[in-house]
Amino acid sequence: MSRLRLLILAALILACALPSSLTPTPVDSVTAPAPTAALAPTVPPATDAPPPTESSAPTETSAPLPTLVPPPDPQCCALAPLVSGLRRPTLITHAGDDRLFIIEQPGRIRIVAGGALREEPFLDIERIVGSNANEQGLLGLAFHPNYAANGNFFVNYTDRRGGTVVARYTVSADPDHADPVSAEILLTIEQPFRNHNGGGIVFGPDGLLYIGMGDGGDAGDPYGNGQNPNVLLGKMLRLNVNEPGARPEIWAMGLRNPWRFSFDRLSGDLFVGDVGQGEWEEIDVVRAPLPAAGPNFGWNILEGTHRYSTFGDAAGLAGPAAEYSHAEGGCSVTGGFVYRGAALPALNGVYFYGDYCSGFIWSLVPNESGGWDSNLFMQTGLNISSFGEDGEGELYVVDHGGAVYKLAGQ
Repeated sequence: MSRLRLLILAALILACALPSSLTPTPVDSVTAPAPTAALAPTVPPATDAPPPTESSAPTETSAPLPTLVPPPDPQCCALAPLVSGLRRPTLITHAGDDRLFIIEQPGRIRIVAGGALREEPFLDIERIVGSNANEQGLLGLAFHPNYAANGNFFVNYTDRRGGTVVARYTVSADPDHADPVSAEILLTIEQPFRNHNGGGIVFGPDGLLYIGMGDGGDAGDPYGNGQNPNVLLGKMLRLNVNEPGARPEIWAMGLRNPWRFSFDRLSGDLFVGDVGQGEWEEIDVVRAPLPAAGPNFGWNILEGTHRYSTFGDAAGLAGPAAEYSHAEGGCSVTGGFVYRGAALPALNGVYFYGDYCSGFIWSLVPNESGGWDSNLFMQTGLNISSFGEDGEGELYVVDHGGAVYKLAGQ
């Protein structure tokens, strides 16, 4: 999710121009602009902030080329309604069983079981969540890889003062209700503004909890957080939740607002949707095995592949796998998932992502030259706040207006 001042206006304008039907209309594929070569920054002087861990400096790594897959046929699929009547849903995920868990931004987690939305929430923390601004609220949810045994799950929210909180909770004796007094705060980060809070938390293939942090907000990264290795804003953090008292480490830097990111459940590759400033949205990819120190994604020296700041050296920055301009397709990228389900075998290995304002969904596949090809997959008319997958790898799309859809064949 991006800029508070522009987001709602853009959504209202685009809503009039796009199809109003909740069932999306497949569209002809169009090739997205190919990303240009990317280059690594000189870092601004350090500020009085906690020192970074030794893994905060990017290093060069090599990885095998991804398996080539053809672009999907847009006529293959449609979005089938799953549930509606939600309050500003921001995420759908699973706990390793056949249930689905949906975040409502004001501070509740709802359960979908047997295709039905349960009335009683799994967890309700509205009283401690601050959600007055469009990019504040309950934003992230991740279940421990060993959740079936330890019952631990993690949330990312903004508190009543607007700061970021990452906390651990435990399920109660009733598997459909969390223990609301089990909260253990693992991380707090002050936020200078009311936007660019990041929000995503995801367990990586290494068992660590990855935490996407925005640059702190306003516009243009006024404090230079993205390129400052001594602050946690504008970074991808990771945390060993199994180690008591562990501190988060900075794994990658140069991010503006990595609202949604995911790992390919088969390959372990990391895909990040980083929301742009005023012109360019981008998808970043880090190939598995993940390096000990992640890349510098370039903000605010670059926006996508384009120079943004007049300061900073662009040599060595990690360029995006795909980008699109606001003139082409919206205003705020929503990162998605690589499809690994069984119901739509032709989509195996295809990464899907979308735009919050336009409702467009694109596919992204590797090409023979070692780059990536992006094609428009469908236009939905939805405010796409998130994608999600169930325990079987089937894909879902979250409409911030209050509904969730499942990608299905037609």
